[in-house]
Amino acid sequence: MERWIPGMSAVRERLGKGLFQRVAGPSGGENRARIHGTPGPRWFGEDRPVRTVHGDASMFIGGLSALLLQSLHPLAMSAVAAHSGYKGDPWGRLQRTSLFLATTTYGTADDAQRAVDRVRGVHQRVRGRTATGAEYHAADPHLLAWVHVAEVDSFWRAHRLYGAHPLTPADYDGYVADMARVGSALGVVDPPRDRAELAERIEAYRAELRATPEAEEAARFLLRHPPVPLAARLPYAAIAAGAVSLLPPWARGPLRLPYVPALERTGVRWAGSGITSVIRWAMVRRPPEAPAETSGHVAPPVGGQGEHDGQRASQG
Repeated sequence: MERWIPGMSAVRERLGKGLFQRVAGPSGGENRARIHGTPGPRWFGEDRPVRTVHGDASMFIGGLSALLLQSLHPLAMSAVAAHSGYKGDPWGRLQRTSLFLATTTYGTADDAQRAVDRVRGVHQRVRGRTATGAEYHAADPHLLAWVHVAEVDSFWRAHRLYGAHPLTPADYDGYVADMARVGSALGVVDPPRDRAELAERIEAYRAELRATPEAEEAARFLLRHPPVPLAARLPYAAIAAGAVSLLPPWARGPLRLPYVPALERTGVRWAGSGITSVIRWAMVRRPPEAPAETSGHVAPPVGGQGEHDGQRASQG
């Protein structure tokens, strides 16, 4: 397409650079070079499913869906509202989360462990009470597990629907097992290691979940008043619709989100596939001679491994 449409290469370059800077921040190029270029053993080999899932543009949809699902735990959401600063610095929060995911997925084992240690250190300091007086602590393994399972479930489901090359069922089980490595390092006790265990763990939390005023406010912020320029509202709407469509029906009602299966199987799926294809096209890995700002893996998630989402705090 770039050969036949004048100026398309420049559009692609500009869009890719802008997306990368939003997701990775001003130090994105330097961080990417360190993550991918530092020699040494990694937590995950090049053939592992986690590298495929986290390197795909579907993470934009999966990450937003994970935030919505995570918000249904009252203790988690109270901690988000009090400590995360998701409204005051949403892009910085995204960038720190992206860095954490990129480091633990692609970086050296030493860098991955240091990233985890920073997050755990912040978790120890994040504690408080909800509006009803219930205590929360970001290092509580039970809350850590909820954030973990909601995130992992959202990421693999997003990739299955919107990934460039969907994986086999066995590979998605492998993804859950890969993420168990990260979850254990962060303090999750006995994280699920396949999708059956993941579904059982999510079901076990159902009795604790409900939409608090803080959760409803977060949903409004993320879906109706997102921190994006006016020109980006339509693409963001496609991402948001895809994120909502990933939520199970039981999670929609409390957040006052629609459930229209026929529309989701057609229009929403089409729009989500379209926007992820555009992101993938813009951020595809460039040849070595191309500008560094727009090359590298897409690691955009907004899910919460490296940023305080009620349990997990920013490492920065």
